[in-house]
Amino acid sequence: MSGGIFLIDNDGRLIEMNEEAYDSEDLLQGLLAQHPNLLAGDQVNTLYPRRWLLICRERGLPSQEGGSDRWSVDHLFLDQDAVPTIVEVKRSTDTRIRREVVGQMLDYAANAVVYWPVEAIRAEFEANQEDPQLVIADFLSDADTDEEEFWQKAKTNLQAGKVRLVFVADEIPTELRRVVEFLNQQMDPAEVLAIEIKLYVGGTLRTLVPRVIGQTAEAQQKKSGVPRESRQWDEPSFFEDLKARTGPDEAQVARDILGWARTNLPRFTWGTGKQHGSFIPVLDHKGMSYYPLAIYTYGRVEIQFQHMRARPFDDETKRLALLRRLNEIEGIDLPAGKITKRPSIPLSALSSAAALKQFFQAFDWYVQEVKAS
Repeated sequence: MSGGIFLIDNDGRLIEMNEEAYDSEDLLQGLLAQHPNLLAGDQVNTLYPRRWLLICRERGLPSQEGGSDRWSVDHLFLDQDAVPTIVEVKRSTDTRIRREVVGQMLDYAANAVVYWPVEAIRAEFEANQEDPQLVIADFLSDADTDEEEFWQKAKTNLQAGKVRLVFVADEIPTELRRVVEFLNQQMDPAEVLAIEIKLYVGGTLRTLVPRVIGQTAEAQQKKSGVPRESRQWDEPSFFEDLKARTGPDEAQVARDILGWARTNLPRFTWGTGKQHGSFIPVLDHKGMSYYPLAIYTYGRVEIQFQHMRARPFDDETKRLALLRRLNEIEGIDLPAGKITKRPSIPLSALSSAAALKQFFQAFDWYVQEVKAS
């Protein structure tokens, strides 16, 4: 192999890093599982960099309904738009990377959209995580979606054939590059990419350099609409959409929350989600910003325990106290395990005057605790 990169250490010494082969295919597979960012999401889509949620390694795939697994996919990821991403890893020394791997991946794609129920994918993800709800909440923290909607999107994408096929190797041969370019231009809504991840070694140092290749400018332009676009919401558009989706009662509850917040959490941010509007009331206090609530046009109020990291609600006992106050409202039963997540309650649960009063009392207490800190 040829080529290298150069590092300068803290003493100003130049360290030459030379390209080397991976000891095994499994080593590269393991690195991808531990460090999904090696899939170079910022190169896959420069405007909306992709982020990756690992579902599992070695995901079995049948070729008929109710049949046993015929193939095993090296990795299955979902990106933040719930697009299933199938990754096949080969070393450049494996002759199958030139021809056989293409047919293999097309088999994967054709059968995955038919024989991979999203319920099974979700169950496998949850089985592989110690705390799956926390993992997915972290993954979706910047996304305009909640957990249930995310899995529904994955189902919709599979049914529509909106999948991403990714060939990964230490070197992508010319033959495969041409095939990837052709398939990526012709296949829609599926996306086909190749990612070269080279290993460089210099002394005790190792570095990995990923590069997306085989992606033509025409294909990038054609598929630039895959990620969600944004829309700036405001008060009139928010309430118009909320009322249309849920009804006048839920819209009135949201207006009451907005009215209460104008006094208690007086700064507002309006969401930019393409499909769902939101507003977040904010309290600025002693240089910190507190935003305990988020209200969405799909008719739910999100309690943002996950983002309560400033005093005094960085203390778990304070968050539990807030949760207990909310659970005193009839019809609300948030588990104690949710105090590190973003549980939500339907606006309809606050439609009675008594329920809404208790809700405001809980957050009056929250505001008082913040101001006393």
